[in-house]
Formats: sequence, structure tokens, C-alpha cells
Amino acid sequence: MSYKIKSRIWIETEGHVLMGEGRIRLLKAIEETGSLSNAAKTLQMSYKKAWHLIDTVNKAAKKPVTISNIGGKGGGGAQLTPYGKSLIVAFEDINKNCWEFLDEQVSKINIL
Repeated sequence: MSYKIKSRIWIETEGHVLMGEGRIRLLKAIEETGSLSNAAKTLQMSYKKAWHLIDTVNKAAKKPVTISNIGGKGGGGAQLTPYGKSLIVAFEDINKNCWEFLDEQVSKINIL
């Protein structure tokens, strides 16, 4: 029999979620599509929810995570700031290390 420990992590600051898997997926979708609206559609999420998530991240982060371009003839859009990109890398590294740690810990169950 094999065992697997399951866990989800998120990073909070002053009681507000800064980063979690959902927010990371949204940031990546913004990076890929160049638009909050298109990112929301890609993730089958309402624009209102996507906007709220990004707004919360931007308010909780030390620096802006996204830059919005106002719509008009050429259309609007959104892009990640270098800080936003660094948050994705940091979160994914932390998450990977967490999973590796949990995989090591689950081996203790096999000796019980």
C-alpha cells in the first residue's frame, strides 16, 4: 500500500491572502493572454472574481503585481510586473519544496 500526503499552501500578510494556487494560475493566465478578461475566461472564472483576486494581491503585495492598460481603440490589457513574475517563481519554488518534504515524510508511514 502506498500513501500520499496532500496539502495546499498559501502565503498571507496581515490576515489577507497574498498568494495561493488559484492566484498563481490567474497571474500565469494574465501573462499568457495579456488581459485580465481573457485570463478569467481561460480559467472559467467571472471577470468580477478575477478582478477582485488581482486587486487583493496588489493591495497585499509590497509592490504592484500587474499593470493595467486602459481600453480604447487598441483595447486594454494587463501584464505582470517584474515583481509579479518573481512572486510566481518564489511561490512555485516554495510549493515544490513543500511537496518534496511531504513526500519524504510519508515514507515514515511505511515503517509504522
